Amino acid sequence: MTRSSLFPGFDGLLTLSRREGVDIKPTLLRVLTDLYVQASTHSADEERQFIELVSRLVDDVDDATRAAVRARLAIYPGTPIEILGKLGLRPAQDEPKLPLASLIPPALRAPSRSPARDDANSADLAMQPRDAAELSEMFLRAGARERIAILENLATAPLKPAAPTPQHRAAQAIEALEMAAFNADVETFTMELGESLILPARVTQEVMDDASGEPLACAAKALGMPSAVFERVLLFLKPEMGQSVQTVFRLSRFYERLSDRAALIMVAAWRGAAIAAIRAKHRPALYDDERQHVRAGAARPATSVRPIIRTGTDGFKR
Repeated sequence: MTRSSLFPGFDGLLTLSRREGVDIKPTLLRVLTDLYVQASTHSADEERQFIELVSRLVDDVDDATRAAVRARLAIYPGTPIEILGKLGLRPAQDEPKLPLASLIPPALRAPSRSPARDDANSADLAMQPRDAAELSEMFLRAGARERIAILENLATAPLKPAAPTPQHRAAQAIEALEMAAFNADVETFTMELGESLILPARVTQEVMDDASGEPLACAAKALGMPSAVFERVLLFLKPEMGQSVQTVFRLSRFYERLSDRAALIMVAAWRGAAIAAIRAKHRPALYDDERQHVRAGAARPATSVRPIIRTGTDGFKR
């Protein structure tokens, strides 16, 4: 399978999109398009991969997604000719110059329309544990720029988010987390974060150990932590993070743009990944035992059973 260099782990999501029960092809196409148009130039290999992947996805997505992608690529000067043709667009140099909006008479202007609601969001689909594990792994392996694009598109993806933490429990957790951050008590902070979001210790530790900080922002946003509290957590929890003005500013800006829905979808993915890890741990032994049982039964030679002949007291066979 072709491995895209736009960001690592894209092949995992492409595999996920082929499985039954969850269709995230619209999300894949939006993520890929957003990442492509963020760069002004691309290598020949990146352009070839973009053409290949978009050509696979664009025919299988809903009209709203196709229209959004078409709008993004229509104004991007580096859109490949093949993709322009597939979307029914013409190269920019072939388009006649349009008058400025201010010069168009009001009577001839198109009426403003509210953006159409994506029908894919009308029925959120729960991720299977294996799919959730791939999404979680892809997010944790991605860089900061790729994580932003992933989360922005998860906000409109037809995936079922985790249920929000009850308000009174979330308020208690936020207060405890802020106090632990003031004391630079990472251990208590980690324990409280995992308990409040119902995350296994291993997953919570991965969130805490991430040097870039986006997973921690997702966890805090899923709890409904106010932006001011999150900034104080960044400043006091870890000295290596709090002493970097650039890191604190970057994560604060990121936190303000992060949607609650995207954060809760990531929490759902982390929970599903934990279930997948438990299943993977036990499945090989059970599966091998079953095969061994079948092989043993198949290898056992068939034996003929002689009928039992009973005799009565008179010596005759019955």
